[in-house]
Amino acid sequence: MQKHILKRAIFSCLAVFLLSLTLLDDPEAGAQTAPQAPTPTAGSFQGSVVKGKATADTIGLSLDDAIQRGLTANLGIILSQNQTSTARGERLNQLQSMLPSIDFTAKETVSQVDLPAEGLRLPHIPTIIGPFGFTDLRASLNWSLVDLSSLRNYLAARHNFQAAQLSAQDAQDLVILTVGNAYLLVLADETAVESAQAQVDTSQISFNQAKANHDAGTAPKLDELRAQVDFQQQQQALISAQTALDKDKLALARTIGLPLDQKFTLTDKAPYAAFDQVDLNALITQAQANRKDLAALVEQAAAAAQQRKAATDERLPELKANADYGDIGTTLAHSHGTVDATGTVSFPIFKEFGLRGDAEQAQAQLDTAQAQVSDRKAQVDADVRDALLDIEAAQKQVEVARSSVDLANEALREAQQRYANGVSDNLPVSQAQQSVAQANAQYVASLYRHNVAKLSLARALGASQNYRNYVKQNQ
Repeated sequence: MQKHILKRAIFSCLAVFLLSLTLLDDPEAGAQTAPQAPTPTAGSFQGSVVKGKATADTIGLSLDDAIQRGLTANLGIILSQNQTSTARGERLNQLQSMLPSIDFTAKETVSQVDLPAEGLRLPHIPTIIGPFGFTDLRASLNWSLVDLSSLRNYLAARHNFQAAQLSAQDAQDLVILTVGNAYLLVLADETAVESAQAQVDTSQISFNQAKANHDAGTAPKLDELRAQVDFQQQQQALISAQTALDKDKLALARTIGLPLDQKFTLTDKAPYAAFDQVDLNALITQAQANRKDLAALVEQAAAAAQQRKAATDERLPELKANADYGDIGTTLAHSHGTVDATGTVSFPIFKEFGLRGDAEQAQAQLDTAQAQVSDRKAQVDADVRDALLDIEAAQKQVEVARSSVDLANEALREAQQRYANGVSDNLPVSQAQQSVAQANAQYVASLYRHNVAKLSLARALGASQNYRNYVKQNQ
């Protein structure tokens, strides 16, 4: 009998050893983690979940409408909300580990025993016993009364949940920046198309004039060919501008969840207003206080600090209480109450390597989180400075580009008049048309950069919700 018990113990130890080797070869086989919500990336904010179906009508879309659509349908927003839900679930799980767990079971047992099958062959005794049974209704309680490590983990989960909420708010700022940028880009494309169409019309007039002069014998064939080349080049520029507009409108629809086959027009125009808020220190202070991504990293660092303390508290004793109360008997009418209560105090004696490993991992996570907070503070400062530099440069470019457009148009009118009066050939007209096209393109690009820079400043300050204070709708 003792040899049989010893043999079973040896086989059990061998099975445990082989199982441990299997788990070492396949770490995922020993523990299953809950699936995590995907983390939103920069590309996520370019996509969306389509809301509604396309209609035959052409809808008007203002900047406010586009941003509101983006705040509900943008993929980055949806992923951020899912991450918040995941963090909320983790917080509830950690909270439950600190609260009592009460379970109820109801058991009805019926048995019948075959004595010969059990190896009992006794004379004058029935070979079948039963059926017999009992009823058991029982409630059990399990509660970790003192577990500082679980308390620290709960506090860490609460900080992580607050960080997820702040990240969701920061995602709203990113959506406003992304949608605003896409909207302003479409406005710039529309202006570029209008400018290209105007250049086509002007080139058409110059070509007709050069052709008429050549037919009348007052101008050489070269003038007609030059005017025709200019006309065709402007047509190509118009085709390219229209294609860019159509593609950027598709990109805007993608960011706000609009069906791609839905026709729409932009009701707002490209605004321009000089920006004169140049108190750098005040703006940096505002950004440090309002940036949600920075606040989220601060919460994550606080969570890492609690997890580091939890790793230290694993060395402390843990007090548990287990109890159950039930009613057991052959029937409910013939039953009696039973109760069992146990208090347990446990603490680790020889887990030094595991405890040190947990502490080192937690310390590394804490150091990483603190370094990220420090880096993000510097990044917030740099974002504000970069946006102000971009605004200043773009503002100067807008002013210069406006003057260049006026000068180029005046030069074109003078060249056209000189050609119409026969003073010169149409080469100055061709050159003046190219100057007008270039000046218009520079003006459109500088106006777009100026407005995007102000949107970027609103993002850098954590004030994207008040984007209209920065991108004003006055010409």
